[in-house]
Amino acid sequence: MLKEEFKDYLKQELNLELSEKQLSDFATYADFLLEYNQKVNLTAITELSDVYDKHFIDSLMVLRMVRFKDESLADIGTGAGFPGIPLKIACPDLKLTLIEPTGKRCVFLKETVDRLGLKDVRIIQARAEDLKERECYDYVTARAVANLNILSELCTPLLKVNGKFIVLRGSSGLEEIKQAESAFKKLHLKQEMIDEFTYLDNQRVNALFVKSKATPSRYPRNYSQIKKDPL
Repeated sequence: MLKEEFKDYLKQELNLELSEKQLSDFATYADFLLEYNQKVNLTAITELSDVYDKHFIDSLMVLRMVRFKDESLADIGTGAGFPGIPLKIACPDLKLTLIEPTGKRCVFLKETVDRLGLKDVRIIQARAEDLKERECYDYVTARAVANLNILSELCTPLLKVNGKFIVLRGSSGLEEIKQAESAFKKLHLKQEMIDEFTYLDNQRVNALFVKSKATPSRYPRNYSQIKKDPL
């Protein structure tokens, strides 16, 4: 899938019409990603059409559940900027924070944001469990960082009360959600919706969980504890 197919797909499947500027930003992002990937390992994807299919559209599937307005989103372990940057391009009013522990990737993210002229984007080089910020984002998400019982402890402390944790999973998503029920309860996360769909012949499960109360101050624990003894 390339530019015109991408445009048509988003209009038909997501009822999302992108401007020529937005389409140009996606094209610039894709080209720069593949160019930069030759010197810094950002993605295993090396074909332009696959960047659109497996990174851009996959990220934008979040918009099946929520349309961002003047709201804030933290993207944990964003890597090369997914899903945060595609969502920012599609929803320009979104206030985006990209959280990534690897310095080389943060350099790429900054150069990407500068090239695209994106406003209201912060880049923080840190691990999620080391962040001092608490309960300050409307939405928090992460794409394929860890199992949900681990990921929820990393993400939930950053959410405002009544904020939403965006879950992005593959075919095992429903089982992961079931296995994480104890963690969700301890973190005061309540299921709002589950979105099951098939894309590129792969089953996907995305979901929204609402934070109903403040996160207990003992969370998040340090990562070794989280990994050794998930909630």
